[in-house]
Amino acid sequence: MYPLLSEAFCHAGHRRKVKVFQKNPERKMAGHSKWANIKHRKERQDAKKGKIFTKWIRELTVAARQGGGDPGSNPRLRLALDKALGANMTRDTIDRAVARGVGASDGDDVEELGYEGYGPGGVAIMVETMTDNRNRTAAAVRHAFTKCGGNLGTDGSVAYLFDRKGQISFAAGVDEDALIEAAMEADADDVVTNEDGSIDVFTSFSGFYAVRNALETAGFKAADAEIVMLPTTSAVLDLETAEKVLKLIDMLEDLDDVQNVYSNAEIPDEVMEQLG
Repeated sequence: MYPLLSEAFCHAGHRRKVKVFQKNPERKMAGHSKWANIKHRKERQDAKKGKIFTKWIRELTVAARQGGGDPGSNPRLRLALDKALGANMTRDTIDRAVARGVGASDGDDVEELGYEGYGPGGVAIMVETMTDNRNRTAAAVRHAFTKCGGNLGTDGSVAYLFDRKGQISFAAGVDEDALIEAAMEADADDVVTNEDGSIDVFTSFSGFYAVRNALETAGFKAADAEIVMLPTTSAVLDLETAEKVLKLIDMLEDLDDVQNVYSNAEIPDEVMEQLG
């Protein structure tokens, strides 16, 4: 278990990608186009169950508690606000969550904690949580790993296999050359064009907000922006192992205290088709 850094968001969707600019080629990001499909599969389930609202209410409250209630001076709150609005959360619900964070007492403290371990097939898994009871959360996370054939590890057991990055996504139709030039000038790390024409700009963790603001100033409106954990190596899964890993990820993400789950699972297209 480890204390989390401030921002904690999920990775991007399932799309084949072609890198068009990379500032730091020595540090590679593996498997975006394969393992990231897990996120969108889960988001569809979350939306049906309403958990996505719970997630962003919690994030709004914690962001406001740590950095104040003004999104103009609190980048984390601004990002959470954008996400909540994108999920069609009402302004009244957002305002209540922010007010609760600003006016929170010591007894209302929620900790941000992370857990890491291995799932079936040696898949590395990182779990980000927000909790008011670390014992409850630790027990629930451990139970999920054990029940699904995984092992909860110690601090640092898999964290070295991931890089915390910023990801800023743009819809198809954006001026690719102009965006690449603006991203380079803003000191982005990587620019990746997807098969569907959309573009992802990757940044360092510390440079995320500066790059995002620079691209906005240059006239580029992002379809999405988030802090992600990207694997630097991947574990390719067959159908049987993929089913087991997805069961573990589903069980973890169903836990009330869990905000995000990341893995380095690489699920080939033909396996995803069989999974349905």
